[in-house]
Amino acid sequence: MTLIFLKASDTRPIIQMHARWAIAAVIVLAAQICSANTSIDRYLDTSLSFKERAADLVSRMTLDEKVPQLINDAPAIPRLGVREYNWWNEGLHGVAALGDATVFPQAIGMAATWNPDLLYTVADVISTEFRAKHFENLHRFGGSDWFAGLTVWSPNVNIFRDPRWGRGQETYGEDPYLTAQLGVAFVKGLQGEESHYLKTVATPKHYAVHSGPEATRHEDNFNPSAKDLEETYLPAFRATMVEAGARSIMCAYNAVDGVPACANKQLMNDILREKWRFDGIVVSDCGAVFDVYEQNNHGYSKTPEEGIKAVFDAGLDLICGDAKEANHIHSAVKAGLITEQRLDESLIRLFTERMKLGQFDPRDKVFPKITAAHNDTAEHRKLAQEVAQQSMVLLKNSDSFLPLKSSIKKILVTGPNADSLEALVGNYNGNPSHPVTALKGIQNRFGEKNVTYAPGTQLLDPVQHPVPAKALCVDKNCRQRGLKAEYFDNKEFSGPVSSERIDSTPAISWQNEVLSSAVRWSGFLTAPESGAYTFRYQANGGYRIWLNNELILDAWNVDWRPSIASGSTLLEKGAIYTIRIEAFQRGEQGDEKLLWSLPSDKGANTALKIAKKSDAIIFVGGLTAQLEGEEIPVPVKGFVGGDKLDLKLPGVQRELLSRLYATGKPVVVVLMSGSALASHEADEKAAAIVQAWYPGGQGGDALASLIAGDFSPSGKLPVTFYQSVDVLPPFKDYSMQNRTYKYHKSEVLYPFGHGLSYTQLRYDNITVAYGQGSDTGKLLVTGQVTNTGNYDADEIVQLYISHPNITDAPTRSLVGFQRVHIPKGQKRNVQFSVQAPELSIVTRTGQRELVTGAVTFWLGSGQPVSRPGLAEAPGAAADFTLDSTRIEENN
Repeated sequence: MTLIFLKASDTRPIIQMHARWAIAAVIVLAAQICSANTSIDRYLDTSLSFKERAADLVSRMTLDEKVPQLINDAPAIPRLGVREYNWWNEGLHGVAALGDATVFPQAIGMAATWNPDLLYTVADVISTEFRAKHFENLHRFGGSDWFAGLTVWSPNVNIFRDPRWGRGQETYGEDPYLTAQLGVAFVKGLQGEESHYLKTVATPKHYAVHSGPEATRHEDNFNPSAKDLEETYLPAFRATMVEAGARSIMCAYNAVDGVPACANKQLMNDILREKWRFDGIVVSDCGAVFDVYEQNNHGYSKTPEEGIKAVFDAGLDLICGDAKEANHIHSAVKAGLITEQRLDESLIRLFTERMKLGQFDPRDKVFPKITAAHNDTAEHRKLAQEVAQQSMVLLKNSDSFLPLKSSIKKILVTGPNADSLEALVGNYNGNPSHPVTALKGIQNRFGEKNVTYAPGTQLLDPVQHPVPAKALCVDKNCRQRGLKAEYFDNKEFSGPVSSERIDSTPAISWQNEVLSSAVRWSGFLTAPESGAYTFRYQANGGYRIWLNNELILDAWNVDWRPSIASGSTLLEKGAIYTIRIEAFQRGEQGDEKLLWSLPSDKGANTALKIAKKSDAIIFVGGLTAQLEGEEIPVPVKGFVGGDKLDLKLPGVQRELLSRLYATGKPVVVVLMSGSALASHEADEKAAAIVQAWYPGGQGGDALASLIAGDFSPSGKLPVTFYQSVDVLPPFKDYSMQNRTYKYHKSEVLYPFGHGLSYTQLRYDNITVAYGQGSDTGKLLVTGQVTNTGNYDADEIVQLYISHPNITDAPTRSLVGFQRVHIPKGQKRNVQFSVQAPELSIVTRTGQRELVTGAVTFWLGSGQPVSRPGLAEAPGAAADFTLDSTRIEENN
């Protein structure tokens, strides 16, 4: 039989072919499949199990056809009707990197909702949009490219053990129980629970013991204690694998106990495959297999082939990495290091999941009601706003300043994140088609005539403006304005200049250029003022800036993320300096320009003038994923590799805030970040503080609604806000001692679980008893919550347990939580069924034990901790003597 098949690179010409020819080709393809003999039909036979079909398909492949299927960018096998497929897709808080999509709050923000049901709904919407995108982007004969598939490398269930970690924003926080509950909901929402087919494949990551630092992640080895492994690092993975049934998992870059995670048999085989009975796909983090044998990284094996043997022996199925890894697999088989039979095991698992996704079945049988129109709908954006509202945490509210009173007429909105798209979306994001920044949301809610905007400062620098043509000259005597521009076809600036001209300013609009395009501007600059200047080239690629032949900024080695790094220098008024800027393009298009800030700092001065005439100031600051994130290659002050060096707001933001407080006008501080910040002056002087995270595409409307009092805030912190990094162990210390609310000993700024409301709540009638009937073998904790204030409100009721007489036990542990709606003046009864895993303690040897003895339960709006200026959360305690013989340990 001859099977007509066209690969991805052939699809664009097809679109231009005569329509009748294309239709005929499809008819021929269908006819040939239908006329195939019984053996060919077997893997297309929908009456068989997916695994049987996958095994039949793999049995028909040659070794040369099999090996490339073990790399994430899997090519087509035309003779078997196997379409090309790239496994790499990201869905952390929406469909990422594939154009317009609904952008929900970043994962850490979703965690602040403490609402598993809501996360299930979010993940269900995300999987719908993945399906919509997939169907829209399929090649004519069914293949799909990077980010257009259905295997989603989310959620990130690593524990956010240290606030310095730049990727902590991708997690659900520092608590294993909360992370597990939210992770289970997200996985179930992604994969779907009611269809014959998987809606998408979820991939919890990064397994295991992974939470920074970013700069050394390819070489770091961590040695967690048996207690920490069982108590902290593994529970969320177990829950998403065992309870939620995730069909894929990603192994991490780092080594654990001297063995790279992707080659670690204890993690990959003993625990994952044997103990948890996982039979799905293990995919490596991207480049992690290279790290196994690269001598400058882990160097665990001496050769690539031995590295391949190590990872497949441990249970790996799919390598995310360079296509050259296929050559190493071939060589490993040829050398007898790995058998073709072992590869078949992985291939059967891979094609089983592809078949569960419906990739080998008729389109009208696989989620036929989902079309391209189901992406980025108004209904989905409304949900994103609801999630943002539930995610925002009111950290402080002096004298109930919020919601804003009717007497507040003139509002100044200022700060670097007030009108920032980057501050909405975080990382691993799609493109919000109708983004609402904080500024726009406040204008929408309070009226543009009542709201004045002045940025005041940027994230790290004073407000920067394009360097004007009047400051630039081609020659020292300034006979001609502008700079000499030389354009090259390569970023090494080698070979002949492709074109040369005089540009009035160093600015360019790249349009459909090749990635190797580069430009060099040179000439002279005259300083209009004396003092400190900052320079930055607003770029989509890499850049370097020299003044008087001194390199003041090197942002050349960037990846796909543009850098916001600046270089500072002192200049004298009227002095003439040589200047040179080099830049190369990354991406198909983009507008770029040279920016500077002047010593007079006109941006801050403008904001202060307006502040003095305003009734209230809303400062929106914090960070963006340009500063904290994954392995950011260009260091900027206060950050390294995407991680923070301290917990302070950047200096320019602190300086502007100090000047705003000095005006005597009330200041509402809104922090947009993916991690805890220690803003002590705001805690002391701000009228109110809102932690808004990276709130997603509709975040501005959600923020404005909170400030206006359209709802009572209900978000709770999923991480501890520490006083400073000085009270923490070293970043690379993976022991949980003195980390997170469970073990930290010092007074904190805001505790895990903290979050204020616009109403007042009272907790009463806390009881603890052994369950009866269907609840036999469990403890039942009940209580009553009364809304004694003036606002209808959602409350997140939190249940903690303490073991006061057990050495090494946590100070307290979260063992339950519920979101309940309580109208003003009403009461709600709550009940928690607490089972053996939550009642147990973990010994130093990593064993869970139920111990008879005294325990204390706390039921409240947060933990029972306080400090000067921060009252203890409302709640109540109940002591109980636990009889371990009355609890079923197999729950």
